[in-house]
Amino acid sequence: MTWQDQQLPEGHPTVRSGKIGVLLVNLGTPVAPTTADVRTYLAEFLSDKRVIEIPALIWQPILRGIILNTRPQKSAEAYRKVWSEDGSPLAAITKGQAVAMQGALGGDGRVMVDWAMRYGAPSIPDRLAALQDAGCDRILLAPMYPQYCAATTATVVDKAGDWLREQRWQPSLRTLPPYHDEPLYIDALAADIGRQLDALDFVPELLLLSFHGMPARTLTLGDPYHCHCHKTARLLEAKMASRGVHKGLRFRTSFQSRFGRAKWLDPATDAVLEEEARSGTKRIAVVAPGFSADCLETLEELAIEGHEQFVEAGGEEFAALSCLNTSDAGLSMLEALLRRELAGWI
Repeated sequence: MTWQDQQLPEGHPTVRSGKIGVLLVNLGTPVAPTTADVRTYLAEFLSDKRVIEIPALIWQPILRGIILNTRPQKSAEAYRKVWSEDGSPLAAITKGQAVAMQGALGGDGRVMVDWAMRYGAPSIPDRLAALQDAGCDRILLAPMYPQYCAATTATVVDKAGDWLREQRWQPSLRTLPPYHDEPLYIDALAADIGRQLDALDFVPELLLLSFHGMPARTLTLGDPYHCHCHKTARLLEAKMASRGVHKGLRFRTSFQSRFGRAKWLDPATDAVLEEEARSGTKRIAVVAPGFSADCLETLEELAIEGHEQFVEAGGEEFAALSCLNTSDAGLSMLEALLRRELAGWI
């Protein structure tokens, strides 16, 4: 029964219920590529205890006294290189994915699909509240991270839990599980990467799979992220080999975006690019399978900085492939995953 069908006593306030919500969530972005906006974004992001696992009494003076006075200007310059008429690429692509899923799932008007950023706007609490206000009493929370990490998936669930804690009438909540070894995901990656490789005007010797880095201690503390990344890489290589195309293409896995002085997961993407070039590799393609949408880390760090590093070290041909984004393969995969998690609700 929907809220429109309810027979309420005279004078009873309207009760909206009976709809199903889906909230796609990605990491976050500043609202504009300015130093001030980047500072606001980084202050929220780097204050998350899931992201920086250092006691606040030690970390906050470093963050407020040093990092937020130096890093925002440099990061704003990087954002300006990839900013478009639609704004932040990550926000624009995530919105596009949500619009596509609304079209795929919302034909009868019962399912509402929205999107949010874990840090920045639109926020998770705001969009959960909007879905609830529209009558969604069942909501699928969909962190757009194929590989589980406490600093990504878990903190999305944390934020949703904070909002739920404040609600008198809580909607039922489901969470999309990590899908690092899901055949739908591996098939989508293989198909889309293969399509992009075929469109290049050169034949790569190496396909570098670059995942976002994490401090090495997260592995010893029990975070499965490192294992999830390597399983994705292994399955992807096997799937592409089974297709019998791109023979002779080597695969390597690396981790990008190191921050601070602590030891991070290795090998580092920038180090691999330089190592390969200096050892004689002339043609490379790099892809970031752990990102569901292109963002600063793929469009600037890989496509611009990575290209420069490879060429300066002696490489010749370089291609940064797109993430799944709103590709046909990516959207088909996403719809199938969401439909599976919505089973029994739709």
